[in-house]
Amino acid sequence: MIVGIPKEIKPQEGRVAQMPEQVKQLTDAGVKVLVETNAGILSGVTDEEYKAAGAEIMPDAASVYGGATLIVKVKEFLEAEYPLLREDHILFTNIHPAALPGQVDALLEKGLTAIAAEDCHEFGSPNCALAGEVGAFEGIRYCFAPHGGSGRHFYGHYGSQPIKAAVIGLGNVGRGALRVLLSLGIEVVGYDISDGIRYRTEQDWDHSNFSTAHIDDFNADMGDYDLIVNCVLWPKHRDDHLISRADLKRLKPTAVISDISCDPGGAVETCRATKWEDPTYREEGILHFCVDNIPGSVPVAASAGYSRALYIHIKSMIENGWKEACKKNAYLARGLVCAEGTLTHAETARVQGRDRVETEKFLNS
Repeated sequence: MIVGIPKEIKPQEGRVAQMPEQVKQLTDAGVKVLVETNAGILSGVTDEEYKAAGAEIMPDAASVYGGATLIVKVKEFLEAEYPLLREDHILFTNIHPAALPGQVDALLEKGLTAIAAEDCHEFGSPNCALAGEVGAFEGIRYCFAPHGGSGRHFYGHYGSQPIKAAVIGLGNVGRGALRVLLSLGIEVVGYDISDGIRYRTEQDWDHSNFSTAHIDDFNADMGDYDLIVNCVLWPKHRDDHLISRADLKRLKPTAVISDISCDPGGAVETCRATKWEDPTYREEGILHFCVDNIPGSVPVAASAGYSRALYIHIKSMIENGWKEACKKNAYLARGLVCAEGTLTHAETARVQGRDRVETEKFLNS
């Protein structure tokens, strides 16, 4: 099996799927690895470093896709990449299939195997914490007066009140957000549906300016905050919201919403994905920050974590074949989107109204 690592083409996306450390482990084991030229440049890695790790540097994406069987990426496939896909390809990347029906059409039409890396992490993607940290940082910045925010400082200088923030969802993304907010002295209330998660979070962050509450309490509290950081991954099939358009009128006019999860029409009804070159917009006067590839802004750290998390699955697929690797690891199986023209991904089938074959049944057929 030949591994291909193309350069990401999504705007302002600098991550790379495997760093030289992992490439060297693969090549030392006799695996051929093709890396597109400059694929790692924004992650601080040169072609020479990939060569030293044993990779072959390819001049363009077509050469990588044309020569490799296992394609390992960071982001979903864009239309420009569809013609490069083949039936014998195994695709391993963050696919987000439920939200991208056009991409699913292309994958099924090719009859290839596609595995959504975002579903394969036992303890959550290592990029989740980075997204929380950067998303909280950006939210703080937009609280400053020149951006129309409350004008409060993150410290309570001279007896003034600091920024008051809500973090919705205390998983890996939320914990990343807390790390930044609390280190800067911001008053934070963390909301979660799980009493156990709230208890553990309170033990981990025993700050006088931090408390937690059940998510059911957020509706009554939302008007108190200068900054609301959404870290809840909202199920695509739900049509209700934690913050509706009507709720925006209940917020402070200077409030900022940093929607790190960025599910359009999800937990925040008025969320729509933005890019770094134009990261914010206003709805009902409320500033929204909804960049959909936040970790791409810190590719050096993000690629280091992402490549380590993916390596164990890549190694297993090479040693066992993709199907047997899925049988051996329930998390990898959970990410199986399609194979042989058959959809297996449950959320995608439910959201898009498609027929599917259950993953376990497909793997054992």
